This record gives sequence, structure tokens and C-alpha cells, in this order.
Amino acid sequence: MPFYQRMGETPRKRHQVLRGADGALVAEELMGNEGFAAESALLYHVGMPTAIVDAEALMTDEEELFPNTPLLPRHYLTPKLGSQPPPAPLGRHLLLGNRDVRLSYGIVEQPTPLYRNAMGDECLFVQAGRGHVETVFGRLEVRERDYVVIPASCTYRVVPEGDRCMELLVIEASGHIEFPSRYLSKRGQLLESAPFSERDLRTPSELCLVDGDDVEVLVKTRAALTRYVYAHHPFDVIGWDGCLYPFVFNMEDFEPIVKRFHAPPPVHQTFEGPGFVICSFAPRPFDFDPESIPVPYNHANVDSDEVLFYVDGDFMSRKGSGIEAGSISLHPAGFIHGPQPGSVEAALGKPGTKEWAVMVDTFAPLELGLASAAIEDPNYPWSWSKRHGATELASPDT
Repeated sequence: MPFYQRMGETPRKRHQVLRGADGALVAEELMGNEGFAAESALLYHVGMPTAIVDAEALMTDEEELFPNTPLLPRHYLTPKLGSQPPPAPLGRHLLLGNRDVRLSYGIVEQPTPLYRNAMGDECLFVQAGRGHVETVFGRLEVRERDYVVIPASCTYRVVPEGDRCMELLVIEASGHIEFPSRYLSKRGQLLESAPFSERDLRTPSELCLVDGDDVEVLVKTRAALTRYVYAHHPFDVIGWDGCLYPFVFNMEDFEPIVKRFHAPPPVHQTFEGPGFVICSFAPRPFDFDPESIPVPYNHANVDSDEVLFYVDGDFMSRKGSGIEAGSISLHPAGFIHGPQPGSVEAALGKPGTKEWAVMVDTFAPLELGLASAAIEDPNYPWSWSKRHGATELASPDT
């Protein structure tokens, strides 16, 4: 994060004595990126954050990934996941992934276990429902169309509210999720030319300050999932400060960039991670030249696989293809993709788009999770020609 935040009780100087109400010394924790050579935060715990009383390696339902063969565009219908048993213990259905990033879909009906991902940052996009995310830094209120960025090794849990479960697109990075460097000044401020500003970001509203003993936390590493039992609740933080913390950005605060003729997807970029980018497609006026073609041209992004998660609205370039809210399309490198037949003519003369979507472009080929086979639309690859292919769509494990 490019700007400093401070919450709760902190001493005047770093690494200075701080005592709690009972006079006991408060335990300081330094959490930092890149060997403490990048952003960091100092947190102050009532109990020792290192005190574990048990540890257990867990057998998980972590799914394997399988190559996209034959090489095809794919369409997945996430609403169908409601009938699938949620994988234990995190309830995430792994759909796509590679060495850099994994894309899962979670349906959260009750508070999740305390969890931290030691492999990289996570970005949770809230497709449906509302609630809050409790973290070691404090509480974040979340609602539909929120991106929630969780730093690596930040302990958190998701708590749904109301009578509807929360549905989340989960983007797990192998490193850190950041703002595009072209949006930032040399010292890290979002520039006037960026499509959002620091005012659009929401940081923890209040400390959680939870007390408790023998508290379980699930920790994901490169090798396995470990269940720790901590002597003290990790949310016993009475204060923190620094430039590393979870935050929320709502897609509705993204300010689209409009040109006279159609602009490529980088104008929609919101975040970047190692080997991938995240873009936000929000309603916007169409390109304003009288002769402009507003629908994206056929294109072959030769270095990227393209994933589009359709959030809501009128998906103008996908007319007649079965795309709906909650759909995920995968257009791999090596497949020339573009608008569905008739979409270009239908868009001419229209004033603008009415669609919301999240795009993830990866720079290494994406492989398929087993959960994707159960929700795949078998007709999508042939929707540009309106003819069924001779090839059967096979499950990725066959």
C-alpha cells in the first residue's frame, strides 16, 4: 500500500516499550514484504503471537490441475456450484490455475475458519451477499462488487451477514498484488491519471480485539495446509501502524478511460501480480467517433490466457453464447477470440456499455481444475460458428 495508516495504541517510537492496561509488556510483531526491504507494518499483541501449542498437517481436498487439451475456449457457470459439495476445509472450488495464480469460487454460508495464506496475497471479489472480513489488522465491511486484498500471511476469516450467503471469486497470487506501477508516482501516490485514488480505498474500520485460548488457525504453504493451535487468539492486537494492511476497493469506484476509438484491455487494469493482471470492466460511454466500432475486435493475445468473470449487466460482445451473471469464460493463447456473431452490428449506434466484469490475464497457460468440468457449457467452443464440433468435451482428468 502506498500510504501510511495507524490504528489503536502504538508507542511513540518503533520498537519502544508498550505496556497494556495490566502493566504487562505488549508483544511487537513486524510483518514485512521482500525481506523487510519493502512495505511493512508493526502490530502490538496482548499475547505472544509466536506461542503455538499444537500443529498438524492436514489432508485437504486441494485439487490437481490438468492441461487445457484439446486447446479450447471454455465457459463455466458458477451458479451451478451451489449444488456441488464444498471442498473441505476452506470451501473453495478450484477452477483454473498455473504456477502464478489460482482462481477459485467460494460460497460462504457461515464464518470461515481462521486462515492465512503464506504463499502470497489474495484478492476476494464479492459477487453476491454482504458481511465483513475480520483480520489481525481489524474489521473490513464488505458488499457486492468489492475487491478485498489480503496481504500474504495476514490471518483472517470471512463472516457473512443477512439471509444470503456470500459468493466470492478468489484470486490467489504466488506473490504480491499491487497497483499498476504506471498509476503511481515515484514515492507511491496514485496519480491524477489513475482511474481511482486513495479516497476510494477502505481500510479496517475498527480493531477486532478478540480474547481466547487454544485457537485454531489454518496456514497454507507451498507444501501443505497446517492447522496450528495458538495459545492466544491472533486478533488480540491493540494497535498497529505501517503501509502493509488489507484494504477494500469497490468496482463501482473505477473510473473508465474512454477514447475516440476502441481501447485495449490495459485501460481497465486495476491490479497486477506476478504473472497476471486484474482488470475491471464498468459501464462507460462507447468510443465517440461516429465511425468507431465499439465492440472489441477479434484478437490473439499471444502471450496471455484471458479469463472474464461476468458480474452483472448486458454482455454486449457475448450475445447468443449463453453468458450470464456468474459466468466465467477462458480464452487461451493460441485461440483467436472476439465478439459473437451479430454483436458488432448490434452495438453500432449504442451510447455505451451496461456490463460489469472482472478480467484476469495470465502470462503462463492456465490449467483446469476438476470442479470446472461439472459446470462447463459444452456448446460454448462452437458458438462462433453455430456448429457443434466433432470433439467431445472431456473432463480434465480423462
